[in-house]
Amino acid sequence: MNDAEAASVVLHNVNKTYRLDSVDVPALKGINLLVRPNRFTVLSGASGSGKTTLLNIMGCIDQPNSGDIMVAGTAVQTLSDDALSDFRAKNIGFIFQNFNLLPVLTTFENIEYPLIMAKVAPDQRKKRVNELLDAVGLSDRANNRPGQLSGGQRQRVAVARALACKPRLVLADEPTANLDSRTGTAIIKLMRHMQRVDHISFIFSSHDPKVLAEADDSFEIRDGRIISVKRNDDRDESVA
Repeated sequence: MNDAEAASVVLHNVNKTYRLDSVDVPALKGINLLVRPNRFTVLSGASGSGKTTLLNIMGCIDQPNSGDIMVAGTAVQTLSDDALSDFRAKNIGFIFQNFNLLPVLTTFENIEYPLIMAKVAPDQRKKRVNELLDAVGLSDRANNRPGQLSGGQRQRVAVARALACKPRLVLADEPTANLDSRTGTAIIKLMRHMQRVDHISFIFSSHDPKVLAEADDSFEIRDGRIISVKRNDDRDESVA
């Protein structure tokens, strides 16, 4: 098996342009990228650099104008809309900086929700949710709604929900942006622990120094292009 076949994500010459009124705004320009499996990978760059657009394309919630994409060994551009939705539900978890929890649901129910959508049997759902509640240290908050939780607790719920269906890939968009430094550090440690236990690939968009310090691999983006790659062997590769 070659590196591309083993990778979590492979992008080849990916371009993305948005249309704003009568103006074309390029967001990604000729992106070539290989994300290695079972690692913390960080997409870094200033606001507007293209890192969130790139994360959305990796997560199959946005489509490029051109280029090839392979996620978890699947050429996702060949999938129909229904097949893509099914693929996303089974293979990709999402963590957002604003948590995106459903306010009318309890902690237990928020974590359970993707399992319901995946049509997992009730007894299996209960077992999986309780495992995750224990893993993120929120067993005593199972019946609380998001409004009754701190920011750090809500992000722990978001981590548990992202892992509910045992995805192969978890995408996190600025997961520590709305947390204080101490809480952010605790959330990073939690995600690192879950990544190692469940053998999951985490990909972050972030400019948080704490997240960058924890990265196994990092890709710096500027003006829609990857300008440098740093692997965990501390070797920098210029790709500008």
